[in-house]
Amino acid sequence: MTTTTTSLPEAALPPARLGTASIAALGVLALALGALQSVVEPALPLLQSELGVSPAEGALVGNTLLVTGAVITPVAGKLGDRYGGKRVLIWLMAVVSAGGLLAGLAPNLPVLLLGQVLQGVMVGALPLSFILVRKHLPPGESQVAIGVVVALFTGGGMVGMLFAGPVAEGLSWHWMFALPTIAIIAATVAVSRLMPHDPPALSDHGIDWPGVVLLSGTLLTFMLGLVTVTRDGGLPPLAVGAVAVVVAALAAGWVAVERRAASPMVDLRMLAKPAMWQACVLTFVMTISSGMVLFLLPQLFAVSADGYGFGADTTDIGLFLLPGAIAGAVSDSVGGLAVRRFGSRAVVVVGSVATAATMIALAWLHSAEWQLVVAKVLAAFAAGVGTTALLAGTATAIATKDIGIATSLLVVTRVIGVALGAQVAGAILDAGAGPTTGLPAETAFATGFAVAGLVAALALLVVRLTKKGAQA
Repeated sequence: MTTTTTSLPEAALPPARLGTASIAALGVLALALGALQSVVEPALPLLQSELGVSPAEGALVGNTLLVTGAVITPVAGKLGDRYGGKRVLIWLMAVVSAGGLLAGLAPNLPVLLLGQVLQGVMVGALPLSFILVRKHLPPGESQVAIGVVVALFTGGGMVGMLFAGPVAEGLSWHWMFALPTIAIIAATVAVSRLMPHDPPALSDHGIDWPGVVLLSGTLLTFMLGLVTVTRDGGLPPLAVGAVAVVVAALAAGWVAVERRAASPMVDLRMLAKPAMWQACVLTFVMTISSGMVLFLLPQLFAVSADGYGFGADTTDIGLFLLPGAIAGAVSDSVGGLAVRRFGSRAVVVVGSVATAATMIALAWLHSAEWQLVVAKVLAAFAAGVGTTALLAGTATAIATKDIGIATSLLVVTRVIGVALGAQVAGAILDAGAGPTTGLPAETAFATGFAVAGLVAALALLVVRLTKKGAQA
């Protein structure tokens, strides 16, 4: 009697179990990525001074990374499924490393922006890390490992916020990009050596590259057009109309491609579901207000103490912003608990009221550092709880098979809202700049805070209208 043995295909083999060293390598990588992502926020006034750019152009430095992240987020998971999470993660880290080194050597704004574009793919690292953890660990242990990775990414953001100032002032601003990049390279080498390979998933459909390209073009054209329109002097009305037409054409082309694609990058049918489009609208409104606060506070801290500002350097700004970063990190866990107990609408209403009241008060009360620090803590916590509640609420209202698509859409909406808010805030400061000094007047900051409060209050109107629509 003869027996024959057949080897199982690679995809059918049980995945190797992750060891402590592999999880530690992922955690260190997340820590370094969080640091690289966060160094720009406290250093924006310094970068504007060193590069000789306006506030609106300075806002583009941080926004460029966000735009790239918005494009990468929906496609990173699909690439990981198709080619293997470890392989795609290493590809992305190679691009991030190139961007970090380029930013570390940048002689001017265009080169720095290119570095930020490349660094933006780091946003795809978290979903890829989650893929690896889920494939190699049982459910209970994978939840713990995912929590560790997210916590270290958040912790890295705090580390970057703290060391950006001392490094930029002690060495140069180039090193605040170079040092985290070196850590990313070392961590990526460790992940490559320690992380077991994960088999790719078989699929009958390829990646929707036309959709990726068109969405990328739409977002980049929109942001570049926005900064050009909002910078000092702006564009003539005809040019503004031309930019709007190009953005609309690219967006229409993307929608047409997604509707016909066999495996679309974003399933547009999701947007027709009330739970989805309502969450997107509310997330967009709330994050515009958050983006304005993120940009305005460092600028106000940096204004000379001879006038209405505080003359804070990059190190001081990082310390002033740190409590808000901690509040934002805490709000991520609180938001999930709150939506389970009170529902997403109630959490959004409370968060919007708190943000609106804080910003309106800040328009009148901004003469002491503690007022700005407290406002940052309140706004970061309220916005974090609200957007997390929307994310959690949508994830439970959407079918399980659509959770990945739904959360990707909300992440993209969140990123665009923050970027738009920062750019609007930069335009307000540019418009309020003095003709001789070029520095924004105190009234420009007051206007910015008031607008941020009104935008946050707009979420209450959206909640009211969508509630009526649901009852009709």
